Amino acid sequence: MKLGVYGRQFNNSVLPYVQQVFDCLVEWEVEVLIYNDFYDFLKDKLFLPKTFSSFKTHQELVGNIDVMISLGGDGTMLDTVTLVRDSGIPMIGINFGRLGFLASINKDGIKSAIEGLINKKFTLDTRRLLKIEAEKDLFGDLNFALNDFTILKRDTSAMILIHCFLNGEFLNSYWADGLIVATPTGSTAYSLSCGGPIIFPRSGNFVITPISPHNLNVRPVIISDENELTFEIEGRSSKYLVSCDSRTEVIDANFRLHLKRADFDINLVRLNNETYLSTLRNKLLWGIDTRNY
Repeated sequence: MKLGVYGRQFNNSVLPYVQQVFDCLVEWEVEVLIYNDFYDFLKDKLFLPKTFSSFKTHQELVGNIDVMISLGGDGTMLDTVTLVRDSGIPMIGINFGRLGFLASINKDGIKSAIEGLINKKFTLDTRRLLKIEAEKDLFGDLNFALNDFTILKRDTSAMILIHCFLNGEFLNSYWADGLIVATPTGSTAYSLSCGGPIIFPRSGNFVITPISPHNLNVRPVIISDENELTFEIEGRSSKYLVSCDSRTEVIDANFRLHLKRADFDINLVRLNNETYLSTLRNKLLWGIDTRNY
């Protein structure tokens, strides 16, 4: 099996777990490609076998690896998506961060997770993405999001007015600090913290969640991911922020933004000993109240 590894810089407390990952891969005689910047960061901190090599671009992965491993938290997983893109390469995340919905493998379960991966004791969990289009080429060829697309006011100025159209028909004008359009994957991220619902993967929906809306009767709306959304923005400020996952651009009020389902999906590795429900229960601490027993 050939595996790719992506990660970002981190503090030294994580190094023993990263070394354990690489030791397990050596034990299973796996061919390994490490993202170049991450390789440079690690080479003076850990033992990296000479058989390990590095890569720099998305093109170098296509046809050369079977699975991509992300070492870090959910933000690192979102970065990994920009390397995998539409290649269909499955992704698995080992969580060195905090909550870890996407990077669901706990650092204490590294050995068993890699064993399950090598022995192909897993299924693929297909996740849909959003795609943003505008008159100006925002985000270049990285104009997609696994978690969410967000419109935000740029500073501490007054709220902004976001006009939203569904398939060309006026839906609502949101007077708020911003607006989130989340996939089912992203429904447990920023959208959830703003009062949005949890949406199960492959439910075929997006959720529109306002951020601190002025009108109390404005609530999150769930729509089919077959729909297309269009946004126009007004406000006292001349500049606004838009983001695709962790990538952010500054735009002005003249932008008309179009949002729809991306034309490719992402495959997440789901080990046989875990399910989406078990991840929800573990991460949200459901069912641990002793009054239930």
